[in-house]
Amino acid sequence: MTVIETPFLHHQQQNRHSSKRKFDDDDENNNNNVSDDLVSVRMRKDETKTVNSWSGGGGGGGGDGGGLLKRSPIQFFIRMMSEGNNIVMHAYPEENVKSIHERIQYMKGIPLFEQRLIYRGKQLQWEQTLAECCLQNDAILELVGRMRSTEHPQAWQVVNDMVSLVYRLCCGENVHVPDKIVKGLITTYINLALTPKPKLDADSANGYFEIFTSSSAPSVLVTLYVSPYPGNKLCADSCIRHFLNLCRSTLSKTFHTQAARVALEICKLLRRVGSHDPLYLYCRSSLGVLLEAAEISCASSEAENVRGLILVQDIFPFVRELADTLLMNLDLSIDSPSLACPLLSNVGDFTSFLIPLRTGIKEQRRLRNGSVPYHLHYRNSLLIEEIEYLHLLYNQMLCKVDTCLQKMEQRFIRKEMVQEENYFYPACSLYLSILKELNQIAKLYDGAQEKLRSVLVRQKNVLRMLLVKYAKRTDEHQWILEHKNVTDFETRRHLAMMMFPEVKEDYEELHEMLIDRSHLLTESFEYIARAEAESLQSGLFMEFKNEEATGPGVLREWFLLVCQAIFNQENALFVACPNDRTRFLPNSASKVHPLHLEYFSFCGRVIALALMHRVQVGIVFDRVFFLQLAGKSVTLEDIKDADPDLYKSCKQILDMDSDFIDSDALGLTFVREVEELGHRKAVELCPGGKNIAVNSKNRVKYVYLLIQDRFVNSVSEQVSHFAKGFADILSNSKLQQFFFKGLEPEDLDRMLRGSEYAISVEDWKAHTEYNGYKETDIQISWFWEIVGRMTAEEKKVLLFFWTSVKYLPVEGFRGLASRLYICKSHEPGDLLPSSHTCFYRLCFPAYSSMPVMQARLKVITQEHICCSFGTW
Repeated sequence: MTVIETPFLHHQQQNRHSSKRKFDDDDENNNNNVSDDLVSVRMRKDETKTVNSWSGGGGGGGGDGGGLLKRSPIQFFIRMMSEGNNIVMHAYPEENVKSIHERIQYMKGIPLFEQRLIYRGKQLQWEQTLAECCLQNDAILELVGRMRSTEHPQAWQVVNDMVSLVYRLCCGENVHVPDKIVKGLITTYINLALTPKPKLDADSANGYFEIFTSSSAPSVLVTLYVSPYPGNKLCADSCIRHFLNLCRSTLSKTFHTQAARVALEICKLLRRVGSHDPLYLYCRSSLGVLLEAAEISCASSEAENVRGLILVQDIFPFVRELADTLLMNLDLSIDSPSLACPLLSNVGDFTSFLIPLRTGIKEQRRLRNGSVPYHLHYRNSLLIEEIEYLHLLYNQMLCKVDTCLQKMEQRFIRKEMVQEENYFYPACSLYLSILKELNQIAKLYDGAQEKLRSVLVRQKNVLRMLLVKYAKRTDEHQWILEHKNVTDFETRRHLAMMMFPEVKEDYEELHEMLIDRSHLLTESFEYIARAEAESLQSGLFMEFKNEEATGPGVLREWFLLVCQAIFNQENALFVACPNDRTRFLPNSASKVHPLHLEYFSFCGRVIALALMHRVQVGIVFDRVFFLQLAGKSVTLEDIKDADPDLYKSCKQILDMDSDFIDSDALGLTFVREVEELGHRKAVELCPGGKNIAVNSKNRVKYVYLLIQDRFVNSVSEQVSHFAKGFADILSNSKLQQFFFKGLEPEDLDRMLRGSEYAISVEDWKAHTEYNGYKETDIQISWFWEIVGRMTAEEKKVLLFFWTSVKYLPVEGFRGLASRLYICKSHEPGDLLPSSHTCFYRLCFPAYSSMPVMQARLKVITQEHICCSFGTW
C-alpha cells in the first residue's frame, strides 16, 4: 500500500503564512514529531532530507544567511500517455500542482478539467505543493485524462471532489455540515458502482476501487480523523463508517474483494492510532466481513497479487492481534464469564480473517506431492512463517479450551451452571465458537484432527451439556456432528432441530389451511405443494371444514392423517418393508401417477413440517432411503430389511463355490428383471450386460450394480424431489444433506415414530394435574384403574382423544410440550367426556359409579369416535 509520504497538513499550515521557509535542526525535529502524530502521512528519512534541501530563503533565489538554505528548482518529467513522449519541466518546491497543470494547458492545449497527474500510484491534488508531494529530481509523473481517458470518469470526479473537500477540512477551513456533504459524495460514488453496466466483471470492480485508492481517499480520511481541528474527528469517523457500511450492505460479491483492499488500507492507517481505537476495531471487523463474503484466497507474494488480492502478510497482523486477545482472556473467562461477551465478536473476526488463509492452504494442499517435505511444498506459495504460526496457535488454543472445559464441567457438577444459566452463556458460546474454528484449522495439518478428537472425547460430557443447553438457532454448531462419537441422541436431535426455523406464535404469520376430510390428500397437496416455501417456514394453522375446533391439536391430527395417506400403498408413492409395515422406501413404480414427482416434493415438505412441529407420525424410513438422503452409498447389508429375499440371494451368490458359479449353472447375466405396469422387462446393469455372464471374478460387481439399479437408480428422481421438498422447510436449504448426515438412521426413527415402549400408566399419571378434582377424589381413582385395564391400542386412542398425540416422544410424557390436565365438567353425569387437545385437557363430569365411567370411556376409545372435533 502506498500513502501520501509527507505530513501535508503541517506543510499546508506553514504555507498559509509564508512562501519562504527556514529549517534548522530544532525545526526539523519539531516537524518530524508532528508527522509522527499524523499517522497516515508519515515521511521517510530520505524524503525528509529532500524536503529540507528544497527549503530556501527570500525571493529571487538569494539566501538570507544564518540557517537558510539556498532555494533551487527541481527538474522532473511529464509522461504523455497519448503521445508516448515526455515533457521536461522545472519548478520550485513551493509551487503548487495546479501551476503545473496550467503550464501543461499552455504547452499542449489540454483543458485543466481533463488533466490528472499520477506520481507513485497516487493522484496529485491541486492544492498540494511539490514539496508536499515529495517530488524529487528527475521524477517521472504520468499525465492521464481525468475524464476522457478513464473508464469511470464520473467516479473520478466524485472522488476528487470528496478528497478536495476533506483536504480543506484538514487545513482548518470551516465548511457547513461537512459530514453530510462527504457522506453524500461517498453514497454517489457507491451508487455509480452499482449502476448496471453492459459488462460488469472483476476488472470493472477493480477499476472502481483503484480510483478510490489512487486518489488518496483512505489516507486523507484517516488524516482528517487525527486532525486537531474541532469536529474533524467526528466527521471522519462518521464518513469512514458510512463508506464501510455501504460496502457491506449494498455491494455485490463482484466488488467485495476490492472493497476489502480499501478497508485494509484504512485499517493499516488506523492501527497506528491505536489497536483499541473504536474506529479501528470497527474497520477491522468490517474488513473481516468483506473478506468472508468475498470468498477469496490470499496471495503470498506481490507477483501473485496481479489482480490486487489481499496478501498473506497483510492479513496476518490482524490474525495475531485477535489470537493474542483470545488467548490472554480465555483463562479468565471461566471465572468471569462477562469477559466472554466482547471476545465473541473477536472470535467472529478471527474466523473471518482465517477464511481466505485456510482456503489458500487447502488449494495448495490439493497440489501437494507426498514425496515433497511439507515445509518445502509451500515455499513458493504460502509463507512458511504464517503456516507454522497458525499451527502453533492451533495447539495453544486447543490446550486453553481443554482447560476451560474441564473447569466448566466442575461447575456443572457443583450445579452452579443450572442456577446461573444466563450468566454463563457467553463463556459457553465462546468455547463452542472457538472449537468450531479449530475444527476447520485441524483439517490443514497432519495429526491435528487426532488431537482435536482426543480433546472432544475427553470432554464429551460437558460438550453435550453445553450443546443442548446453549446451542441456538443463530449459532453454527453442526460441525460437532462430524464427530458423532462424542455426541448422543439428545445432542444430535437438538442440533438437527436447530436447522429448522422456529414456529411462530402469531396466527397471522401462519400458513392457513381449510381441508375437507373426504379429500384430505388432494387438498393437503394443493395447500402445501403449491405454497411458497417461506410461507410454510413460519408454521401452519389447520382447520377441518364443518368442524368447530382449531389450533395445535387439530394440526397434530392432520399430520397423522396426511402421513397415513401418503404412506398408504394404494397411493403407490411408497412401499413398506416386508418385515416392518411401519418402515417405508420410495416406490419405483410411482410413475403411474402423472404428478408423482410433485407428490414426492410434497411428501418431503410434510415430513419436514412434522419434525419442525415436533409431531411423531408413527412411520420411519428404511435404511436405504435414509442413506440416499444423506448422500451415502448403499451396500448389501443395508438392504436386509428392504428386500430380505434379494439380500439372501446376493449373499448366496457371493458365498458360492467359485467352480460352481463359473460353471454357469445359475445362468446369470448382468441383467435385472423388472415388473412395470403388469409387464416384465429386462434392464441391463451395464452396457452389453445381457452378454456378460456372472462368474467368480465379477460377481461382486454384479451384486453392487444390482443393488444400485434396484434401490438407487430406479428411484433417484423420487429421492431427489423428496430431498428438495424437505430442504424447502429448513432455515437454509443447503443444510438438507447435512441434516441427515448428522443423524444416525435410528435417530430419525425415534424422531418420527417416537417411543417404541408401551404407554406407562404410572408415567401418564405422574404428568397429569387436576382442575376441579383432587388426586384423592373417587372419580380420579376410578379413572386410573379403568385406564390400567385398557389394551395398548385403547390407551393410544384415549391419549389421542385427549391430546391428538398418538405416538409419544422417546422421553415419554416428559417429552410433551405441556403437562396433561383432567378437568371437572358441570354437565349432567351421563354425558361423554370431552377434550381440548390444544391444551391437553380431558373433561368429564362426576360420574356416579365406576361402571358408568367405564362405559363412557369405552365409547371414546373406539377409533372412529376420535376422528373429528364435532360439527356445526
